[in-house]
Amino acid sequence: MSVQRFIPILTYHQIAPAPAKDTAFRSLCVSPERFRQQMTWLRRCGFQGLSMRDIMPYIRGEKVGRVVGITFDDGYQNNVTHALEVLVQHQFSATVYAVSAHPNASNTWDAHLGIPPSQLMSEQDLIKWHQSGQEVGSHTEHHVHLTQCSLADAQREIERSKRSLESLLQAPVNQFCYPYGEFNGDIARMVQAAGYEAATTTKRSRVKVIKGESPSDVFALPRVPIVRSTVWPQFLLKTLTAYEDRRGS
Repeated sequence: MSVQRFIPILTYHQIAPAPAKDTAFRSLCVSPERFRQQMTWLRRCGFQGLSMRDIMPYIRGEKVGRVVGITFDDGYQNNVTHALEVLVQHQFSATVYAVSAHPNASNTWDAHLGIPPSQLMSEQDLIKWHQSGQEVGSHTEHHVHLTQCSLADAQREIERSKRSLESLLQAPVNQFCYPYGEFNGDIARMVQAAGYEAATTTKRSRVKVIKGESPSDVFALPRVPIVRSTVWPQFLLKTLTAYEDRRGS
């Protein structure tokens, strides 16, 4: 008889104090103290925080355990400044999805939304992240809307980002995240053909794992968003219950 389990993959963006009120997408900044509290809670409750690389055997049903995926979109420098030490302290691993053409730059793709610029990881930051036991995944070259690109342009964004990051890190880059959560069947097939092992989306849900059966579509993995206003009761609901599964259905 098959055994069904659920694995949450947490999505963070910036680990930083919140900007001024009325700032666009202010919710995407989780305070360093709250992030530390959330990781401490996971550890005390017996959970292991894992990068996408490390959690894939659990998603494929090859391993069983109390695990939570941890991901950071866009590759902000404050992930290194405020999150890395906490992850290492708890012996957790996490994946940061980097925009490969923008090291030492800022999130220019957000400017038209009124989101203030935030420094992205430099090449040295990405190397430090990798050498600290964390994982770097791809978020394309330029944080583009893949479904609005020509197929040729989308393929270049997907493939070049992988090659560029692998050249920098001198290590495989096997995980992908769709910018804006936008993808379709053609895009997912390109990601797979480029040599990635899995891809995450912005669909809200935990990953359903059924032992003895084929895994969920690993190129359309849902995640659990963690934002500035995610307080303790919500964090518990998001990680331990079907709260996010219902939100994504």
